[in-house]
Amino acid sequence: MVADVPGQDPADEDARIASLEERIGRAERAEKVRQGDTVQKADDGSRLGNRVLAELIGGLAGGAVVGWTLDYFLQTSPWLLLAFLGLGIVVAFRNIIRLTTTKRPDQ
Repeated sequence: MVADVPGQDPADEDARIASLEERIGRAERAEKVRQGDTVQKADDGSRLGNRVLAELIGGLAGGAVVGWTLDYFLQTSPWLLLAFLGLGIVVAFRNIIRLTTTKRPDQ
């Protein structure tokens, strides 16, 4: 009896519904990204940039803290601060060069 009822083919209906659901899903994801509701994953470039920034800040801050501390206790103000600040800069740039020239495992 069911075969005698005129209507649309269920296979075509399923394909259209699947296509519609796929388009709705893409539109919802695009809208979430547009509104900023989703957090996009960091890529290799932004991770490397954050690492370089951390090396620069760490080298400068570390050299400044060590230099100032030694200047404070040895009463040699500003000379050790300047020396260790320069040393911190050199170490930071050495770390950055070493970081950026190493080959990644996928290369």
